[in-house]
Amino acid sequence: MLFGLDGVEVGLIIVFLTLFGAILSGFPVAFAISGSAVISFAIIAALDSAGYLIHMAVDTNADAYRALIGQGVRPDAVSIFRYPELPRADVALFPQGWEVALDRNLSFVVNRMNERVLAGASIETLLAVLMFVMMGIVLERSRIADDLLTTMAKVFGPLPGGLAVSIVIVGAFLAASTGIVGATVVTMGLLALPTMLKNGYSPELSTGVIAASGTLGQIIPPSIVIVLLGTLAGDLYSSGQEERARMAGCSDALTYLGEPAVVSVGTLFQAALLPGVMLAVLYAAYAFGFALWNPSKAPAVQLGGDDARHASPAGHGLTWFLGVPVGMIALVIGLGQVGIVGNQSVIVDSFTDAGQTSSLRTNVPAECQQSMIDLHGQAKWDQAVAEQQAIDAAGGVTQARALSAEERAALVLGRVADAPPIGTGIAITALLMGLTLAIARGVAPFANPLPLLIGAAGTVLLLVVDILLIGPLTTPGMTTLLIAMPLVIGFVGLRPATAHLARNEILRVVFPPLVLIIAVLGSILGGITNPTPAAALGAGGAILLAAYRKLQDQGRSGRMVILTAFAIVLMLLIGVNFDMRMGREVVLLENRIAYLVAFACFLFAMFGFLWSCGVLLLGGVLTPVVRETAKVTAMVFAILIGSQLLNLVLISFGGEHYIQQFLRSFDNELTVFLLVMLVLFILGFVLDFLEIIYIVIPIVGPVIYGGTFDPKWVTIMIAVNLQTSFLTPPFGFALFYLRGVAPKVITTGQIYRGVLPFIAIQVGALLLLWLVPSVVTIVPNLLK
Repeated sequence: MLFGLDGVEVGLIIVFLTLFGAILSGFPVAFAISGSAVISFAIIAALDSAGYLIHMAVDTNADAYRALIGQGVRPDAVSIFRYPELPRADVALFPQGWEVALDRNLSFVVNRMNERVLAGASIETLLAVLMFVMMGIVLERSRIADDLLTTMAKVFGPLPGGLAVSIVIVGAFLAASTGIVGATVVTMGLLALPTMLKNGYSPELSTGVIAASGTLGQIIPPSIVIVLLGTLAGDLYSSGQEERARMAGCSDALTYLGEPAVVSVGTLFQAALLPGVMLAVLYAAYAFGFALWNPSKAPAVQLGGDDARHASPAGHGLTWFLGVPVGMIALVIGLGQVGIVGNQSVIVDSFTDAGQTSSLRTNVPAECQQSMIDLHGQAKWDQAVAEQQAIDAAGGVTQARALSAEERAALVLGRVADAPPIGTGIAITALLMGLTLAIARGVAPFANPLPLLIGAAGTVLLLVVDILLIGPLTTPGMTTLLIAMPLVIGFVGLRPATAHLARNEILRVVFPPLVLIIAVLGSILGGITNPTPAAALGAGGAILLAAYRKLQDQGRSGRMVILTAFAIVLMLLIGVNFDMRMGREVVLLENRIAYLVAFACFLFAMFGFLWSCGVLLLGGVLTPVVRETAKVTAMVFAILIGSQLLNLVLISFGGEHYIQQFLRSFDNELTVFLLVMLVLFILGFVLDFLEIIYIVIPIVGPVIYGGTFDPKWVTIMIAVNLQTSFLTPPFGFALFYLRGVAPKVITTGQIYRGVLPFIAIQVGALLLLWLVPSVVTIVPNLLK
C-alpha cells in the first residue's frame, strides 16, 4: 500500500491534485479538466500495474460478512466505514486490468456524450443556457443596463444610501436577465463604482454592494446556475429515490413515496424566486441602514431628474401610482374569489373520470409496508388501507368510459350555468387598460383628462359588453366583433396615455426590460411553458429592445420594432382564443380567417425580427454579441464534456462509490448534508460553479438527493452556498472580478472589508433557509 493509504484513497488524491494543478496552470478550464482526466488515469493505471495501489475491500467470503447478511443487512449497505471490524481482502484497483477499464471508459464516453451532450433528455433544457446568455449579453452590449443604472440612481439617489440601493435593484434586474456573476459585477463595477466614490460613498460600502449584488445572478431566476443544477437534480433525485425505495424493500419510488420522484427546472425557478428577492431586499435594507448610521459615508445625492414643471400636486402621485392601481388589482382578485371573474371554458372530456385510487399503494411486501409506515406514519397508512378496502368493496377502481352525446351536452349546459359573467381574458385586458390610464394620469397631472376619461369609458364598456352580450358559448369570432367597439373607444384614451408614459424617463427605461423579464419568468413560473421556449422569448425580446435602443441613438424611428412586438402579441392572442387546427373535417370560417391573420402576423414578426438583427449587425452590436454568446456556450459544453471524462475516471477505480459509501456511513442525514455544504463552500474558492456542478454534484448528489430532504430545498441551499463562497475573501470569484475593474485607489483590503457584512447576510439567509425550509417551498406549493 502506498503511504499506508487505501488504493482508492490514493487514486482520489491523484485525481483532485491533478485537477487543481491543471486549473491553476493557466490553461483554459475545459481543456484543463479533460487533460487532468487523461493524466490522472495514466498515473493511476501505472501505479496499479506496478502493484502500488491495493484496495482493502470487505471480504465477502468471511463468516462475519455472511452472518451480517443473514441478519437482514443488504449487501450494498455494507461498507468498510459502517462495519470497520469486518475482515478485509486485498483487491486490485482495476480487477480486470487498466486496459479493460480504459476500454469501458471509452465506451461510456460515447454513451454519455450522446446522452448528456448530443441527444439526451436534458439537452433541450441546456439550450436554455445559450439563449439566457444571449439575452443578458444583448441587454449589456446595447447599454440598456447603463440606462437602468442611471435612472435608478436618479430615483433613489436623494435618499440616504440611495446609490447603493439603486445598485441592488439594477443588480437584481441584471441577475434576472443574465444569470452570469462575472458579467454583472464587471458591468456595475465599471459604471457605478466611480460614480459612488465621486459622490462621497465609502469604498467599503461601494465595493461590497457591487460585489454582493453581482452574485444575485446565482439565485434569482432565470439563473444559469439553477438551469444547470436542475438538469442534474432531476436525474439525481429520481435515481437516488429509486435506490432509497429499493433499500426500503419497495419495488419503486412511486410506491414508497406515494408520489413521482421528479423535479424540474421550472419548479426550481419557482423555489428560487422568494430566496432571491429576500436576499436583494436584505442587501438594500443594509445599505439604507448603513446610510442612516453613517450619513457621511453614504450621502444623499441629487443626480437630476424631472424639473419642477412636472411636479405633481401633494398626494397626487400616491393616489395614481399606488392607491388606484392597488385598488383595481384587489378588485379583480376579489371578483375572482366570489365567482364573478373566471374561466368561461365549457370544454368537457369525452370520457368519464376514472375512480380515485388509494393515497398509498397497500399491496406491497411486509418489509416495504413497514418502511412506508415509518416514512408516512401509521395514521396515513391506515387511511390508505381503509381507502383500498372501500374501493375493493365497491368492485374495484371505476374505469373511465366514453360519454354519450346526451351526457356531454348535459355537462356543457352545467358549465354554461356555472360560468362567471366576466371572462379571465377580458378582465385582465380591462385591468391592463385601467392601470395604463391611472399611471398616465399620475405621470401627467396637468394634461387634458378628457382622452383618459374616454379610455376609462371604453374599459367600462368592455366589461359591460362581456356581461350582457358575451357568454360561454359565444364563438371567438363573434366575441372579437362585440369587443371591437369598446377597444376602439379605449384606444382613444390609451394612445395619449402611452405617450405620457413614454415621456417619463423612469417608465421609458424600466418598463421594457421589466415587461421582458416578467414575460420570461411569468411563462415559466406560471407553468405556461418550460425554460427553453421562455429563454427563446427572452433572447428575441432582448434583440428587439436593443434594436429599438440603437434606432433611437441613431435618430431613427423605432416604429418597425413596435409593430413587430405588436404582431407577436396579436399572434399569441389569436393562438390562445381561436382553434388553429386546419386539418379538422369541419373548420369554421372565423377560424380560417384567424389562422390567416395569425400566419400574416408570424410572417411580419419574422421579417421585423430579421430587420432588427440587421439593425444590430450594421450598428456593430450583433457580431460581438454572437461571438460572446458562442464563447460562453462553448465553454459550458466543453466543461460538460471534460467533467464527464473526469467522472468516468473516478468511476473506473471505484472513487465515486467510495465517497458515497463514506457519506452514507453517517447515521444523521443533517450531518452528511452539512459536510457536503462545507466541502462545496471550500471548493467554491478554487472552482467555478460549472466545475462544481458537473464534477462534484454528480459524486455527492446520489446521497444528498437520495434522502428525505426536499430536492428543491437541497438545490437552492447549494446555490446560495455557492453564492456565499464566491463572495468570501480571499478567493471569492466576485472579488477578483471587481478587483480587475476597480480604480487603483481601491485597495484589496477595502474590498474584503466591504463584503463582510454581505457575507453575514448570506450566512443568515442560509441559516434561515435551513431552519425554515418553507421559504423555498412555499411558492412552488402555491403555484402547484
